[in-house]
Amino acid sequence: MNRALLTAFVLTLAVPAAAPAIAQETLSPEQVTAFNAAVADFNAGQKAQQAGDHAGALAKYEAALPAIRAAVAAQPDNIDYVSFLANALYLTGAANAGAQKMDAVAPLYEESLPLWRKVVAAKPADAQSKMILSSLLIQVANAKLGQQDKAGALTYYNEALPIARQAVATAPNPQNRNLLLGGLIGASQASDDPAIKEEAATLSKAMLADGSVDAANKPAAEILGAASPAT
Repeated sequence: MNRALLTAFVLTLAVPAAAPAIAQETLSPEQVTAFNAAVADFNAGQKAQQAGDHAGALAKYEAALPAIRAAVAAQPDNIDYVSFLANALYLTGAANAGAQKMDAVAPLYEESLPLWRKVVAAKPADAQSKMILSSLLIQVANAKLGQQDKAGALTYYNEALPIARQAVATAPNPQNRNLLLGGLIGASQASDDPAIKEEAATLSKAMLADGSVDAANKPAAEILGAASPAT
């Protein structure tokens, strides 16, 4: 019942990210020039990705990343720069997935996690950023679970699940419920905790019954939904 990276789900979350204004006093003239070029590459990458040209998007994003990383290094507390790099890494990972370069996806998502945590801390009311953070945590956990690193996977599932549960409590739509279910499915494989297994089984049964379970979660949900209650 191993889980693959939920790359298809992440692609449905991808939204255009605006490049921040340059704080020129913190960057050298060379860095400003490089940052401007990175913004142009990033925008071109988004256009290519939205058109289904994942290889073209990947080339543009990879060209943009060094200057965006340099901007964050120069001003790590600039939340606009942090958010820009978080989005760039996120979309680069999605472009790699679209280009079937799966080994590159999880490291990019893992690199982005500290950035997304800072974004969520700075903007606690931003439900979209919380959803992306939870999704990326689950995907990194899934990658570790696929490598049989259950302890490492569980650390990320345990961080993701409270965020996902809160999202469902606030807005119990199919997207939020599938995000939570995906995390519970993975956590139920990484952990022997009967409460997690019961929560995963209960949500699986409910979502199978109302038809809201998505294609990525359905095979595992059907197994969990048919399981006997934990004792």
